[in-house]
Amino acid sequence: MKRTIGLVMMLFNLFSFLGMKAANVTIDHVHPLYWWADMVNPELQVMLHGKGIGAYDVELKDAQGISVNQVVKFDNRNYIIIYIDTKGAPAQQFSILLKNGKKTVKAVPYELKQREQMNRPTFDASDVVYLLMPDRFATGTTDKQKAKMYQGKKEDKWDRTVDMARHGGDLAGMTQHLDYLQELGVTAIWPTPTLENDMAEQSYHGYAITNYYETDSRFGTNEDYRHFVDEAHKRGIKVIKDIVFNHCGVSNFLFADRPADDWFNYDSQFTQTGYKTSAASDCHATQADKNLTIDGWFTEQMPDVNGRNKLFADYLIQASIWWIEYAGLDGIRQDTYPYNDFDFMQRWCREVDAQYPGFNIVGETWINNNVAVSYWQKDSKLAAPRNSELKTVMDFPLMYILDKFGDEETDEWNKGLAKVYEYISQDMVYADVNHLLTFLANHDTDRFQPTEERAKDVTRYKQALTLLLTLRGIPQLYVGDEIGMYANKSVNDGALRQDFPGGFPGDKNNAFTAKGRTDLQNEYFNFTKKLLNWRKGNDTVVFGKLTHYAIRNGCYVYARQKDGKTVTVIINGTSQEQTLDLGIYQEVLPAQKAFEVVSGKDVALNDQLTMPSRGIYILCF
Repeated sequence: MKRTIGLVMMLFNLFSFLGMKAANVTIDHVHPLYWWADMVNPELQVMLHGKGIGAYDVELKDAQGISVNQVVKFDNRNYIIIYIDTKGAPAQQFSILLKNGKKTVKAVPYELKQREQMNRPTFDASDVVYLLMPDRFATGTTDKQKAKMYQGKKEDKWDRTVDMARHGGDLAGMTQHLDYLQELGVTAIWPTPTLENDMAEQSYHGYAITNYYETDSRFGTNEDYRHFVDEAHKRGIKVIKDIVFNHCGVSNFLFADRPADDWFNYDSQFTQTGYKTSAASDCHATQADKNLTIDGWFTEQMPDVNGRNKLFADYLIQASIWWIEYAGLDGIRQDTYPYNDFDFMQRWCREVDAQYPGFNIVGETWINNNVAVSYWQKDSKLAAPRNSELKTVMDFPLMYILDKFGDEETDEWNKGLAKVYEYISQDMVYADVNHLLTFLANHDTDRFQPTEERAKDVTRYKQALTLLLTLRGIPQLYVGDEIGMYANKSVNDGALRQDFPGGFPGDKNNAFTAKGRTDLQNEYFNFTKKLLNWRKGNDTVVFGKLTHYAIRNGCYVYARQKDGKTVTVIINGTSQEQTLDLGIYQEVLPAQKAFEVVSGKDVALNDQLTMPSRGIYILCF
């Protein structure tokens, strides 16, 4: 009898223990953090992540007009995914209950918020985009504040003497210097990723995301990010968020404690990508090369996402929409676009456009020929019957041409500006030339001015910038272009991403002010400022029909024309003075006098025009 009583007591204690454990269930992640009523797609995926929660059943409590469509569980019992139908449901607060039989062991509060802004602006060819790296631009916090921001992170120190270490830039620093960008004439800003990158080392660049819903605390909070966006908007500056779907960081909980191995390619086992971007669109490529390009991992520290897994695809699509809605974003830049699964990315573009009609997404299409780049643009005839639905692609081939043309004397066939003319003459391969992101350099390439000696040649920059701002597309500057910053990849990528002078305590000069800039930096800055502010709101040069002439006398002549207005650009690509007979150019010279933007003076246009060595004329009619 005593033995029976003892057994009963033991079982009672065991069940009490289990019940106590159940009552202390911890939820580590609820994603999305919350959602909104009246979204175009009424089905919402809610992911719960916590130790052993997959053992419980799910119910909703106090939910008005909301029902559960599906509950998904995994062999990994640390996850529950719930699909909820919100069609017609009002904004509200409700609970997701985890239940053990009839007993509620955890109530997870959730909210559908009221949407504040239904229509979103977006960036387009009327903008000039400014690319910066938050860690290297500026700091707006003290060392004491920063220590708290870095606390608990795997990389918990900053050291500006090490190229590949964190340098301490943050959202507060970016926000404090928005006036500088407004003065320069920038109308859109693209910071490299600001989401959490809690990696052991070299996480400053932001491309190894470890939490899709949290701003990296070393930059600030989600609220700090939204404040940055709001302050940019007050100054007429749009914000483009850099997002990565192809891969994440190995420390991301979705990989470290993954729901299933098929959430990442090659069953979550490291397999190096071949980096052959063209294989993704090559009609002759073997399946083996395609698979290795699309499914292979960038590095062992960056697991490659399986976009064919619908659960993961839903998760990522919602994350991007959450940030657009939460922060009031004006655009997205998607990293390593061709490395992603085509159908997944097509679906993502369609869902974003359905929710925010016309919203612009630019994909990184790092391919060295225009034919292959054009394949990835929405409505490309080359990809038919497939359609990427990606509005904007990155014009890397033009970048390489603009980087070199000024280093040689232009002839009529294949040197200098002749290369620009030949390339632009091939624009028929693009479905929409107004949706090409054009640039002189970015954070992954040599700077436009690769060395200190080359940076002394301001004319080289002036000619390239003129082309960038007056040819077709959406021009993008890389932070520091406007003050002649120089660097190349001979050391490491960190060296391409120097701190902006004046953004950090102890800097010898402050390039945010005219007084703090050198004479050379001011020459760069003033020319950039003049052209950017002239271009702002100038529909003729932004959206006008582009007409250009073959190279004559080493000069490239082209025009943008719209609604009876004309902007004609003449660039001398030689080191000698050139005299042009203007008779042949009458299509783009509608009057015998024009205002010239660079000099700020009127120019007479009679029978001939003399162009100075490496001269630039921007003529407005």
